Amino acid sequence: MKLHQVRARRSADALPREDQLAWRIAEVAAEEVPVDADVAEMVINRVIDNAAVAAASYSRAAPAAARAQALAHGPSSGGAGAAVMGEPRTARASAEWAAWANGVAVRELDFHDTFLAEEYSHPGDNIPPLIAVAQHASARGLTGADLVRGIVTAYEVQIDLVKAISLHRHKIDHVAHLGPSAAAGLGTMLGLDTETIFQAVGQALHTTTATRQSRKGEISSWKAHAPALAGKLAVEAVDRAMRGQTSPTPIYEGEDGVIAWMLGGFDAAYDVPLPEPGEPRRAILDSYTKQHSAEYQSQAWIDLARRLHRTHPEIADPDRVERIVLATSHHTHFVIGSGSGDPEKYSPQASRETLDHSLPYIFTVALQDGAFDHRGSYEPVRAARPDTVALWRRIVTTEDPEWTRRYHSNDPAEKAFGGTIRVTFTDGSVFEESIAVADAHPLGAAPFARDDYIAKLRTLAEGVVPDSEIARFLDVAQRLPSLESHELDELTFTMSDGVRASAPAPAGLL
Repeated sequence: MKLHQVRARRSADALPREDQLAWRIAEVAAEEVPVDADVAEMVINRVIDNAAVAAASYSRAAPAAARAQALAHGPSSGGAGAAVMGEPRTARASAEWAAWANGVAVRELDFHDTFLAEEYSHPGDNIPPLIAVAQHASARGLTGADLVRGIVTAYEVQIDLVKAISLHRHKIDHVAHLGPSAAAGLGTMLGLDTETIFQAVGQALHTTTATRQSRKGEISSWKAHAPALAGKLAVEAVDRAMRGQTSPTPIYEGEDGVIAWMLGGFDAAYDVPLPEPGEPRRAILDSYTKQHSAEYQSQAWIDLARRLHRTHPEIADPDRVERIVLATSHHTHFVIGSGSGDPEKYSPQASRETLDHSLPYIFTVALQDGAFDHRGSYEPVRAARPDTVALWRRIVTTEDPEWTRRYHSNDPAEKAFGGTIRVTFTDGSVFEESIAVADAHPLGAAPFARDDYIAKLRTLAEGVVPDSEIARFLDVAQRLPSLESHELDELTFTMSDGVRASAPAPAGLL
């Protein structure tokens, strides 16, 4: 990897295009580099993972609204359109709207893959726009191998940006890294030249910068829409760039650009790692999926809580507990912990989107139930249970410098997303235990492998997707690198007739 220092420049500096970050990203995307076998296998895992979450979220309000919008926009004249997950494969939508609907479905339950470093990210958000465009443009001869290459680029670019540039520190939503990465991945998949990808990356970044309020306070349904919009805008940016339209330049470094006015100003500098020419793109292997439907920084805590449910059930009894302190990283404390200052994180009336970003709530439920369910753990009646509320409000988080250091470590063997629990009982006794990574993490107690991704899909799709349809989808997904153009349309699934008939279909303007 090569580090590229990026900082704001005065217009008089006349920064050459070849030295701009957007151009460097475009060079990575335009280069043809073979995909390593283990990387291709992980791409398949991520496609299965996304499908699992989309199946489970089909009937929820946000995916239903996005799906209704997408189905109102039929295929454009430029291609065959794309499938909307859950609908019959004959139901096609325009590529950018399919990316929108499928993106919301994938993000709705906060249950797919993650990468955490300087910034937060869900790199799997890149997959819906790439699949949508692959299906739309299959008549151009695109294959599964092209799609795999595009996904690999998108993961590489997003993870490399996330390693270097903190957005949340400046109150910018993390999807500002997603627009450029999706545009770069689309450029790779479509075989576009560096100049075209450069313009698309710049446009995608320019149109996807927004504040972090979507993940603060009372978190709304927009949380699922934000990454879907970034994917949709990336598709549109590529379309414009292919038509010869240009972007604001330099988009990152310009005097009135993103760094100058959104990411620290002229005193800020970022060292962005990007692959050297010919270097394999392997960043997807640094990402990790979720076993539980909650923000990633709670995954290890859920596993610890499940274990304590068995070994120390007394911790779940609010009558015996005076106080619980979860010592953890800065990010965990301030984003999903009491350090956020959000009273909603302790409210039984909070939205699901808020509760899945409340570590005190998540830990309480996992501790009392010995399990964590994407539906039952968030039911209003579950959140309002008196013993849960009592224990929940005895739990606080605090930052521990050592856990913060490990969170930011670049050593995979040391990088950690857990912490230490300290329980003070009413009788004065104290209990402590620590956990570093989630069980499903590559270095965890039970790392996820292909069988686990398949089991996750079968579990989340049970009763809503026919078994024969699950089997058909899994056959296609696991042959992804060798799919021919006409088979790309099969890379979706259809819900059972009853589920489709009973799902919301909200009316709107369009």
